[in-house]
Amino acid sequence: MKFGISTFVNDDTIDTVTLARAIEERGFEALAVAEHTHIPASRESAYPLGGDLPRIYYRTLDPFVTLAAAAAVTSKIELITGIALLIQRDPIITAKEAASIDLISGGRFVLGVGAGWNIEELRHHGTDPKTRGALLDERIEAIKALWTDEPAEYHGTYVDFDASYLRPKPVQTPHPTVLIGGDSDATVKRVIRHEAGWISNPLPVDRLTRRVEQLRAGAGHDVPLSTFGVPIDLDYWRALQDLGFGQANLLLPTKSRDDSLRLLDEYAARVAQFRA
Repeated sequence: MKFGISTFVNDDTIDTVTLARAIEERGFEALAVAEHTHIPASRESAYPLGGDLPRIYYRTLDPFVTLAAAAAVTSKIELITGIALLIQRDPIITAKEAASIDLISGGRFVLGVGAGWNIEELRHHGTDPKTRGALLDERIEAIKALWTDEPAEYHGTYVDFDASYLRPKPVQTPHPTVLIGGDSDATVKRVIRHEAGWISNPLPVDRLTRRVEQLRAGAGHDVPLSTFGVPIDLDYWRALQDLGFGQANLLLPTKSRDDSLRLLDEYAARVAQFRA
């Protein structure tokens, strides 16, 4: 099982270049960054983890800009959107941004996407919460067409464009891995439908087990399994490994440069202990 780092990159914490270099220097294999375009001041949607919504949610840097900066100063780590809120993004622009990072990085980009939980946020983008699942499906399909077809076209209910040329194409063939986030039966069906992988939050092991069993039964084979926000818990890591997760992206709290580097040192030591 590979180990990466997942985090919220903010405007008042460790800078992206220092973070990316430190992750690669310590032997981690990925950087996964979260996305929120903004957080509406009115609070309707409950924070999934309970309590007040942390300020890190509305201070996040754009994930594609962040990963492009990370790509320029690294040569090995995977660069993952964890997750891009595709229901809030234009699919043509997103396809170009993603392919551009894949080209710049030499084929290290991974597109993690999801339907989002903050209803106020997605409404500000003109997205109807009731149809965001269908919108996500079409935008995934459209992006894959833009990555692989020349020219590409897509005609759906929510995404509709005629034959068009889009460059660059991704370095990876047929295209970068797509990971879909969520914890629902609909998520399982979506992963299977798009022949994608699953990027999970740190769910209890029994729920992880249930979802993995559903995915394998529905797909008829193993699917790529990744994570965002894994705690520093060796027993939990063993459970992920036993379930067949290919990657555990450890949660790095959003902190200052010095605190972040100290934590990365501690995490690297725990990973070495786990692998010993």
